[in-house]
Amino acid sequence: MFLAISTTGAPERPATDLGHLLHKHPDNAQAFSTSYGKAHVFYPEASAERCTAALLLELDAVALVRRGRGKGRGGAPDAALAQYVNDRPYAASSLLAVALSSVFSSAMKGACRARPELPARPLPLRIEVPALPAGGGAALVRALFEPLGWAVSAEPVALDTEFPEWGDSRYVSLVLEGEQRLSDALRHLYVLLPVLDDAKHYWVSSDEVDKLLRAGEGWLSGHPEQELITSRYLARRSTLTRQAMERLELVRLAETDDSAVEEIDNAVDERTDTEPGAEPGTVAVIGAGTEEAPVPLAVRRREAIVAALRTTGAARVLDLGCGQGQLVQELLKDTRYTEIVGVDVSMRALTVAARRLGLDRMGERQSDRVTLVQGSLAYTDKRLKGYDAAVLSEVVEHLDLPRLPALEYAVFGSARPRTVIVTTPNVEYNVRWDTLPAGHVRHGDHRFEWTRAEFRTWAGEVAERHGYGVEFVPVGPDDPEVGPPTSCSGQSLAIFTLRDPDIKRKAGQAKGLARA
Repeated sequence: MFLAISTTGAPERPATDLGHLLHKHPDNAQAFSTSYGKAHVFYPEASAERCTAALLLELDAVALVRRGRGKGRGGAPDAALAQYVNDRPYAASSLLAVALSSVFSSAMKGACRARPELPARPLPLRIEVPALPAGGGAALVRALFEPLGWAVSAEPVALDTEFPEWGDSRYVSLVLEGEQRLSDALRHLYVLLPVLDDAKHYWVSSDEVDKLLRAGEGWLSGHPEQELITSRYLARRSTLTRQAMERLELVRLAETDDSAVEEIDNAVDERTDTEPGAEPGTVAVIGAGTEEAPVPLAVRRREAIVAALRTTGAARVLDLGCGQGQLVQELLKDTRYTEIVGVDVSMRALTVAARRLGLDRMGERQSDRVTLVQGSLAYTDKRLKGYDAAVLSEVVEHLDLPRLPALEYAVFGSARPRTVIVTTPNVEYNVRWDTLPAGHVRHGDHRFEWTRAEFRTWAGEVAERHGYGVEFVPVGPDDPEVGPPTSCSGQSLAIFTLRDPDIKRKAGQAKGLARA
């Protein structure tokens, strides 16, 4: 099993810098033990103008059978001969990928202690793999490597050159050329060699998802063949594939939003979101010898939302920014809601919501009514169209103000449910929280908090732009000085009702505002 990596250079940037990057000196031939044999690294050529590093993996066929225990191609218990007569010692596969990650581990991580500036430098690379199994043929090889910036030559290998009428084998002779960082090139190979082979030599467990995401960082989330790559790399195990795809979607959303994944995947516990220092069920002394558990604001808000939804006659409801699924859980209790969709950008929140709802234990009739999907409200999503009502409960304050027009268009301009219910904290009420320092918002992830007048102005402008009417109803205790805890002009919950479903008068203006 053979792979060669070549680069060219000049006196001021010699090609032998490849040796620094690979942490293997061009003057030495080295051997490394692996689980299934020995990996040899040597340099067929090494000059300032051109340098080639070669990896030769020499397999122990007996060790492969003994340690494989039926895993990988030809390893089924009823295929005893195939355990010994197969392509494993010769064709690039997951065996070669593992050898790459072991022998060139520092290079794959982009680390070089001797020359720390080198890993970030793109090199003119040429990679040759003489025998590459390609389930899907040369077309699939090109579909996998070309989106990554490689010029690809994938020549089919004949079954037997003496008998051309037999046609081509499943193998190709691969040559990749392009300007790439060496660490990126190695990570491309580490993932895509076993994908093309489509048969791993070891049992695939949950830690393979982490390996895939580490090796695919920076390129897999945007690859057009992402789903195929993920499925094949994880040996077509549906549970692991789904887990990886969800995490990749989170990465894609973070990259699109120019944010860190941790900022996007920011599940918020509603207990600390709008009542600083308060816990549901806290006992309050009402009078001598009398104790009563006050109703948390989150519960009051949810009750108000449910009551408002009932008045609309909605049957199909979106909970946008559903968090940990409290509202979805409440709506499921009422059979009038035939379809409930919870949407959140945070996979952690959706995982908690799924556990809260008991989706894995839910009966078929009930499970048909509820769906949890990952998505960002800053982008239009065709999955959100056609619903009777949408709820944005304590969501808008988690976006940066410049992103609000995008959310506005995605919900009111694109999805266009018949009714939209919006709640957001009233910043004027914050002085009533004894545990909240002056000038602080109620939660660390709140990007802003509006006064009642500011919320009323925003709601009115949104309604006007998109053909909705808007009214306000109270939630929580109405303080005569600072209003209720959740924001509005003297009230707390905004209900938008679509006046004309076919309005187009300002759609272009709103879409342009969202883009801006």
